[in-house]
Amino acid sequence: MAADQRSSGSHWSSRRSRSPLWSSRIRRGFQGFQLLGVHGYQGREAGCFDSVFLADSLALGEGIRHVAGAGLEPITAVAALARATSRIGFIATASTTYSEPFNLARQFASLDHITGGRVGWNIVTSWVQGANQNFGLDQQPPHAERYARAHDFLEATSKLWDSWADDAIIDDAQTGRFADPDRIRPIGHAGPFYKVAGPLNIARGPQGRPVLVQAGSSPAGKAFAARYAEAVFTAHLDKETAVPFYAELKAAARQRGRRDDQIVILPGISPVIGSGDEEAQRNWRELNALTDPEVGRARLSNRFGGFDFSHLDLDTPLSLDDFPDPATVQAAQSRAVVITGLVARERPTLRELLHKLAGARGHFTLAGSPERIADTIEDWFVSGAADVFNVMPPVLPGHLDDFVEHVVPLLQRKGLFRRGYETQTLRAHYGLDRP
Repeated sequence: MAADQRSSGSHWSSRRSRSPLWSSRIRRGFQGFQLLGVHGYQGREAGCFDSVFLADSLALGEGIRHVAGAGLEPITAVAALARATSRIGFIATASTTYSEPFNLARQFASLDHITGGRVGWNIVTSWVQGANQNFGLDQQPPHAERYARAHDFLEATSKLWDSWADDAIIDDAQTGRFADPDRIRPIGHAGPFYKVAGPLNIARGPQGRPVLVQAGSSPAGKAFAARYAEAVFTAHLDKETAVPFYAELKAAARQRGRRDDQIVILPGISPVIGSGDEEAQRNWRELNALTDPEVGRARLSNRFGGFDFSHLDLDTPLSLDDFPDPATVQAAQSRAVVITGLVARERPTLRELLHKLAGARGHFTLAGSPERIADTIEDWFVSGAADVFNVMPPVLPGHLDDFVEHVVPLLQRKGLFRRGYETQTLRAHYGLDRP
């Protein structure tokens, strides 16, 4: 089980700070980060979570007037949070479009040492509108180019992490030898986008490489995941779409000679918990009532690469004619497919669609009793829809505390979740081999 960490939760509510479950400590810069971080991450560790997923954005989001959407940079945050924890893993987001392989390989190798082997890299190609302007580009690189660059980036970083043998460091005080140069080799990478001589200037980490996590579910994203990803963070609004995705990706990995257990499928779930289903539904309605439709409309536009939805009435049923073809979207194609699929099936109004997306940005949202949520998680596992869930609390820290207190014990009784840590590294938590 993984937990998603966003600055104040996964819900889009622009007036989320009015929720009693929201902590005002989030407002207060690094001091607030320390207070909430120590409480929140130690709570996750008490719940025996495998990992915490730290999302990121390279541009300031919509709705900053009301939404706490200005978070710390994840790599830096992980270095700080590692000191407050000892077992839980950290998956930090970083972009292949707006980074350099040597720097990023060095940063994640450093984190692997700092955390004692508890770090993973969430690989993104950065679809967010406006990020390009923060890096001197007039336009966002096209979707196909971003993935071509990502392939080259992964080839380079993988070679860099492998440029030191595990036994390269001798550290012999008597002979004065620190390392064996013959066990450290240049990589001489020359790809279409990157030329990197290597070797890395930091020794191989406890895991060999960080756990490689990827979140794209477009055709290009799935091909990338089948080749490189060890965990795949994916968005599905229901089990019926999650099951075929799971089977397809496992099959694609097998075609590349990989074992099923070496690629972990990790869908998101956003749970709203009540003492019973009725109370949970009421809690969900109250949270949705805090949303600003115009903030949601702007976020929807961002998901579709800047497409203009301003002319749509909030209370008129939508059709596919109101949306561009997802294959033409130069932003998050996989999320565009999820959204248009929902529109085709349910014909919601724009207001209803924004409420459905508000809780978890297109991931599975479930409002119910602890028993219903635990039973649903079990059903997804048994049905071949998930290996691990990424829990995305709508509001932090309240909804995460509810999950740890009320749902985790039920999962433990079902034999679906550990009662204590038996492994040390993130790779071991996920059952992944060390490269």
